[in-house]
Amino acid sequence: MNIHQYYPVDIVNGPGTRCTLFVSGCVHECPGCYNKSTWRLNSGMAFTQEMEDRIIADLNDMRIRRQGLSLSGGDPLHPQNIADVLKLVQRVRAECLGKDIWMWTGYKLDELTEAQREVVDLINVLIDGKFIQDLKDPALVWRGSSNQVVHHLR
Repeated sequence: MNIHQYYPVDIVNGPGTRCTLFVSGCVHECPGCYNKSTWRLNSGMAFTQEMEDRIIADLNDMRIRRQGLSLSGGDPLHPQNIADVLKLVQRVRAECLGKDIWMWTGYKLDELTEAQREVVDLINVLIDGKFIQDLKDPALVWRGSSNQVVHHLR
Protein backbone atom coordinates (compact mmCIF):
# COMPACT_ATOMS: atom_id res chain seq x y z
CA MET A 1 0.00 0.00 0.00
CA ASN A 2 1.07 3.55 -0.65
CA ILE A 3 0.09 6.57 1.38
CA HIS A 4 -0.14 10.24 0.56
CA GLN A 5 -0.09 11.92 3.92
CA TYR A 6 -0.04 11.16 7.60
CA TYR A 7 -1.14 13.74 10.14
CA PRO A 8 -0.14 12.74 13.68
CA VAL A 9 -2.34 15.52 15.10
CA ASP A 10 -5.55 16.34 13.21
CA ILE A 11 -8.75 18.07 14.28
CA VAL A 12 -10.55 18.11 10.90
CA ASN A 13 -11.13 14.49 9.85
CA GLY A 14 -13.40 13.18 12.58
CA PRO A 15 -14.26 14.18 16.13
CA GLY A 16 -11.66 15.27 18.66
CA THR A 17 -7.91 15.20 18.12
CA ARG A 18 -6.92 12.29 15.89
CA CYS A 19 -4.24 10.65 13.80
CA THR A 20 -5.23 10.70 10.12
CA LEU A 21 -3.82 8.58 7.30
CA PHE A 22 -4.56 9.29 3.63
CA VAL A 23 -3.93 6.21 1.48
CA SER A 24 -3.33 6.01 -2.27
CA GLY A 25 -5.63 4.33 -4.75
CA CYS A 26 -9.24 5.01 -5.70
CA VAL A 27 -11.27 3.40 -8.47
CA HIS A 28 -14.22 5.77 -8.04
CA GLU A 29 -12.53 8.92 -9.41
CA CYS A 30 -15.48 11.10 -8.46
CA PRO A 31 -15.79 14.35 -10.45
CA GLY A 32 -15.13 17.24 -8.08
CA CYS A 33 -13.07 15.14 -5.67
CA TYR A 34 -10.91 17.36 -3.46
CA ASN A 35 -8.17 14.72 -3.27
CA LYS A 36 -7.48 13.68 -6.88
CA SER A 37 -3.76 13.32 -6.16
CA THR A 38 -4.54 10.14 -4.19
CA TRP A 39 -6.29 8.25 -7.00
CA ARG A 40 -3.29 6.38 -8.44
CA LEU A 41 -2.21 3.32 -6.44
CA ASN A 42 1.47 4.01 -7.06
CA SER A 43 1.38 7.67 -6.00
CA GLY A 44 2.74 8.89 -2.70
CA MET A 45 5.15 6.79 -0.65
CA ALA A 46 5.23 3.22 0.59
CA PHE A 47 3.41 2.40 3.82
CA THR A 48 6.14 0.84 5.93
CA GLN A 49 6.30 -1.07 9.20
CA GLU A 50 7.96 2.04 10.66
CA MET A 51 4.94 4.15 9.67
CA GLU A 52 2.53 1.62 11.15
CA ASP A 53 4.56 1.57 14.39
CA ARG A 54 4.58 5.38 14.47
CA ILE A 55 0.78 5.53 14.17
CA ILE A 56 0.38 3.11 17.08
CA ALA A 57 2.90 5.09 19.15
CA ASP A 58 1.18 8.39 18.32
CA LEU A 59 -2.23 7.01 19.28
CA ASN A 60 -0.80 5.91 22.64
CA ASP A 61 1.19 9.12 23.27
CA MET A 62 -0.32 10.68 26.38
CA ARG A 63 1.32 14.08 25.80
CA ILE A 64 -1.26 14.76 23.07
CA ARG A 65 -4.36 12.69 23.71
CA ARG A 66 -5.96 11.40 20.52
CA GLN A 67 -9.51 10.13 20.32
CA GLY A 68 -8.68 7.80 17.48
CA LEU A 69 -7.56 7.09 13.93
CA SER A 70 -9.13 8.38 10.71
CA LEU A 71 -8.52 6.54 7.42
CA SER A 72 -9.22 8.31 4.15
CA GLY A 73 -7.66 8.67 0.75
CA GLY A 74 -7.84 7.58 -1.98
CA ASP A 75 -9.87 4.71 -0.61
CA PRO A 76 -8.81 2.55 2.33
CA LEU A 77 -11.07 -0.21 1.02
CA HIS A 78 -9.46 -0.35 -2.43
CA PRO A 79 -8.75 -4.08 -2.95
CA GLN A 80 -4.98 -3.50 -3.01
CA ASN A 81 -5.10 -1.59 0.31
CA ILE A 82 -7.17 -4.06 2.31
CA ALA A 83 -4.37 -6.27 3.66
CA ASP A 84 -2.38 -3.36 5.09
CA VAL A 85 -5.45 -1.50 6.36
CA LEU A 86 -6.72 -4.68 8.04
CA LYS A 87 -3.38 -5.21 9.78
CA LEU A 88 -3.36 -1.59 10.95
CA VAL A 89 -6.91 -1.60 12.33
CA GLN A 90 -6.28 -4.94 14.05
CA ARG A 91 -3.25 -3.42 15.79
CA VAL A 92 -5.21 -0.31 16.79
CA ARG A 93 -7.92 -2.52 18.32
CA ALA A 94 -5.33 -4.65 20.18
CA GLU A 95 -2.82 -1.98 21.25
CA CYS A 96 -4.72 1.32 21.49
CA LEU A 97 -7.50 0.66 23.95
CA GLY A 98 -10.35 3.15 23.91
CA LYS A 99 -9.42 4.66 20.53
CA ASP A 100 -12.05 4.83 17.80
CA ILE A 101 -11.52 4.29 14.07
CA TRP A 102 -13.29 6.33 11.39
CA MET A 103 -13.09 5.49 7.68
CA TRP A 104 -14.18 7.17 4.44
CA THR A 105 -14.85 5.05 1.35
CA GLY A 106 -16.56 5.40 -2.01
CA TYR A 107 -17.95 1.88 -1.65
CA LYS A 108 -21.46 1.44 -0.19
CA LEU A 109 -21.80 -0.54 3.03
CA ASP A 110 -24.28 -3.01 1.53
CA GLU A 111 -22.01 -3.72 -1.47
CA LEU A 112 -18.78 -4.58 0.36
CA THR A 113 -16.84 -7.74 -0.43
CA GLU A 114 -16.04 -10.22 2.32
CA ALA A 115 -12.49 -8.84 2.61
CA GLN A 116 -13.73 -5.24 2.84
CA ARG A 117 -16.33 -6.32 5.42
CA GLU A 118 -13.59 -7.88 7.56
CA VAL A 119 -12.01 -4.42 7.87
CA VAL A 120 -15.30 -2.59 8.42
CA ASP A 121 -16.27 -5.02 11.20
CA LEU A 122 -13.37 -3.59 13.24
CA ILE A 123 -14.08 0.13 12.85
CA ASN A 124 -16.43 2.46 14.70
CA VAL A 125 -17.71 4.78 11.97
CA LEU A 126 -17.89 4.35 8.21
CA ILE A 127 -18.75 7.21 5.88
CA ASP A 128 -19.71 5.52 2.62
CA GLY A 129 -20.66 6.43 -0.91
CA LYS A 130 -19.10 8.25 -3.81
CA PHE A 131 -18.84 12.02 -3.72
CA ILE A 132 -21.47 13.44 -6.11
CA GLN A 133 -20.77 17.00 -7.19
CA ASP A 134 -24.46 17.84 -7.77
CA LEU A 135 -25.24 16.79 -4.17
CA LYS A 136 -22.36 18.72 -2.62
CA ASP A 137 -23.36 20.50 0.57
CA PRO A 138 -20.76 22.41 2.63
CA ALA A 139 -23.13 22.36 5.63
CA LEU A 140 -22.86 18.56 5.98
CA VAL A 141 -20.78 17.19 8.83
CA TRP A 142 -18.09 14.59 8.00
CA ARG A 143 -19.21 14.16 4.37
CA GLY A 144 -19.12 16.12 1.14
CA SER A 145 -22.37 15.21 -0.59
CA SER A 146 -25.83 14.35 0.71
CA ASN A 147 -25.85 10.81 -0.72
CA GLN A 148 -23.01 9.79 1.59
CA VAL A 149 -24.05 8.12 4.84
CA VAL A 150 -22.39 8.20 8.27
CA HIS A 151 -22.75 4.70 9.74
CA HIS A 152 -22.11 4.43 13.49
CA LEU A 153 -21.16 0.77 13.67
CA ARG A 154 -20.08 0.37 17.30
